[in-house]
Amino acid sequence: MVLTGDEFGDGADVIARVLKNKNIKASFFLTGNFYRNKEFSSAIKQLKIEGHYMGAHSDKHLLYADWTKRDSLLVSEREFKKDLKRNYKCMARFGIEKKDAVYFLPPYEWYNRAVATWTDDLDLVLVNFSPGTLSTADYTYPEMKNYRSSDVIYNSILAYENKSGNGLNGFILLIHVGTDERRTDKFYLKLDTLLDELTSKGYSFVRIDELLD
Repeated sequence: MVLTGDEFGDGADVIARVLKNKNIKASFFLTGNFYRNKEFSSAIKQLKIEGHYMGAHSDKHLLYADWTKRDSLLVSEREFKKDLKRNYKCMARFGIEKKDAVYFLPPYEWYNRAVATWTDDLDLVLVNFSPGTLSTADYTYPEMKNYRSSDVIYNSILAYENKSGNGLNGFILLIHVGTDERRTDKFYLKLDTLLDELTSKGYSFVRIDELLD
């Protein structure tokens, strides 16, 4: 279970409580914007204390590449590295050292070969979510063309698990720590039920470093 956060963190307390009650460790990839936000400080400290993986998601949540021409970079190598180093500087204030957070999940989950190479130059490992479900659409709200309700997202996860030859084994399932207030149908409120459903099917949950190491 991977969770990303930038400007919104309204689900942090709910998510932390659910994970603690079920003794599940997840992986949180947060931007510098998120780490700097004083409203989220207590949640970050608690997540770290409870043993969740705390990682980087860029400092300013930059879009690295054009949506339609993926090879067209929108940032320079210098901008990319400077921004990511700022992210880790913010993390250090919470006692999160680079050596303990080598996995990096790019903003918008969108990157190209150049970005992967630059990440490697910094002795970091770029990771991304596993495709096949609609879990990443939990940030959408009704006014958006790509809006997906929480029921639709939930059912897409179970449908993929059922039809995939490997189920969700080794799957990196990504949702967001918070969403725009215009989305009142918060998917993180279904996290408790989803985890119970998947646990009943025999799945267990590990941190990203445990999964990939």
